[in-house]
Amino acid sequence: MQSIVKFFHNVGLEMRKVSWPRRKELTKYTITVVSTVVFFIIFFTLVDLGITQLIELIP
Repeated sequence: MQSIVKFFHNVGLEMRKVSWPRRKELTKYTITVVSTVVFFIIFFTLVDLGITQLIELIP
């Protein structure tokens, strides 16, 4: 039981050392991630539609 307490104590100590991003950085990273996800959604949707059209052409 004491090792679990020591573990979480050490986790707390390490979390204080973390350099958290500022609001401006976080906004920039969030926009980057969301735009990348949207790009891949559009890309794979178009690829899927193209493959579907090609398969429908096969008799």
